[in-house]
Amino acid sequence: MLPTLDPLARLNGLYPTGIDFSLARIARLLDRLGRPQDRLPPVVHVAGTNGKGSVVAVLRACLEAAGYRIHAYTSPHLVRFNERIVAAGREIGDDALNALIDEIEAANAGAPLTVFEATTAAAMLAFARAPADFTLLETGVGGRLDATNVVRRPAVAAITPIGLDHQRLLGNTVSAIAAEKAAILKPGVPAVVAPQPEEEARAVIESFAARAGAPLVAWSARPAPNGFAFRSPRRSAVFAPPALFGAHQIVNAGTALACLDAPGMPRLSDATVARGLAAARWPARLQRLPRADG
Repeated sequence: MLPTLDPLARLNGLYPTGIDFSLARIARLLDRLGRPQDRLPPVVHVAGTNGKGSVVAVLRACLEAAGYRIHAYTSPHLVRFNERIVAAGREIGDDALNALIDEIEAANAGAPLTVFEATTAAAMLAFARAPADFTLLETGVGGRLDATNVVRRPAVAAITPIGLDHQRLLGNTVSAIAAEKAAILKPGVPAVVAPQPEEEARAVIESFAARAGAPLVAWSARPAPNGFAFRSPRRSAVFAPPALFGAHQIVNAGTALACLDAPGMPRLSDATVARGLAAARWPARLQRLPRADG
């Protein structure tokens, strides 16, 4: 193993390529690694422009409040690169991550690869080898050709609010970007779609879901006195505001709860959901900080 203790610096040295959309490279590498993406616990796959990380944070907190062990793959990181890979509730350590990079480097044999693809492969290997109950995957950029889209049949797929982002890569219109992100929807897989700021985005996503045969989950989340009211086919309840600050977090919390209430997911009690909402953490995303003078 190389002596570096900085996995990100090491990956950047091995694979200096920036964003370069393709599923061919990651698929080839994962084939050589034994297709770990096919051995993951049930996956909730989340794409969108805004709120992906918050949705994953609420999902993780609620599922952990119910006693489940959770894998979570998110990006970017805030302080340490290792934050991106949480295996069975624990952030991956440097030694484990460097060992995975050794394995990926050997299997890849010098072929072109991006840092995000290598990181995704490392996460898939870590998750396939550690016992857990659910896997939460956040896309990096887009969806159709995002490295996380190698999962053939997630348990649930979610689309958060979509706006103009990464236009050079995804397109210059909300409709084009929505089409890229909606491509994580799969036949027979419940689709949770957040309220969209632009009607054209909603129309594109619903059209894609219909063509793909991905059933839409009906749900709503609206402000209520001292919290928000959530409704789905499984649940009608009023909850205290999520621990994540900002009015927009009601939509993100609702998206997460709709994923939890999707067909095939375990039933969580209102009390468990309330504990999860109170425990959710996603630092530095509209976070209150103490005054320096105390």
